[in-house]
Amino acid sequence: MLLQPHQRTKLDETKDDLFYESPRFVTHVDDRFIEQLTQLYCDRIPKEGRILDLMSSWVSHLPKDVTYSHVEGHGLNAEELAKNPRLDHYFVQNLNEDPKLPLPDQSFDAVLIAVSVQYLQYPEAVFSEILRVLKHGGLAIISFSNRMFPNKAIQAWRDSGDQAHLEMVKSYFEAEQGFSPPEVIVNRPEENVLLAMFNIGVSDPFFAVISEKE
Repeated sequence: MLLQPHQRTKLDETKDDLFYESPRFVTHVDDRFIEQLTQLYCDRIPKEGRILDLMSSWVSHLPKDVTYSHVEGHGLNAEELAKNPRLDHYFVQNLNEDPKLPLPDQSFDAVLIAVSVQYLQYPEAVFSEILRVLKHGGLAIISFSNRMFPNKAIQAWRDSGDQAHLEMVKSYFEAEQGFSPPEVIVNRPEENVLLAMFNIGVSDPFFAVISEKE
């Protein structure tokens, strides 16, 4: 078992659907984080590929000048998803209640989760589904920073720091036979102490964990 029952709990145990009932047309990370994420997508996602953007919103951060054959979106707020110009189709589903994706086996070249993995209470079930819907050689890219809605993040995430978060996401991949050893990307601009003291040029830390379906 990856997580103990108490580690899966949230401060706000009401249904996630209620928390996300009203749309939030904001980005939850800063521009520098978004630039790094978009560049990562540009570098690693195959052009003309089929993309699944899990736990998405009104923006997917995909490069504007790249065309994909299909981008499937998923989230908890239909109004946000409807505003997302990159989505060809979307569906609303609470993965903490039903992690089974209504999608065919081996149907995507890449699966993305941006700044949302901290809200999964049963990540092993979701990562099993990610593995199922990926084509062989397809990539899963999980990105996050140090921001969260504390009342909706699982306890294991709330009670730990950046390095533990990286290890946690790596363990989600490692628990599923069929993923390659996860690759980790880290950019912590706040490590420049002098700049951080004066809040000059300091952006959100950028973390990504990437694995391929073997």
